Amino acid sequence: MPSLGRTGPETDAERRRRRARFLRELAEARELRERVQPRRAKAARLRHAMRMRTFRW
Repeated sequence: MPSLGRTGPETDAERRRRRARFLRELAEARELRERVQPRRAKAARLRHAMRMRTFRW
């Protein structure tokens, strides 16, 4: 994947910062979806819980 206009490899700190921002935005989007569609979000949460329960570690 080409670096976007920067020279040299990306530092760990930059990658961590970008990942943290991505995860923050993802959580924000999930909260928004739960507010907009509470029933669907609840069903998704229950499905996820069931998947985690049946998964063999």
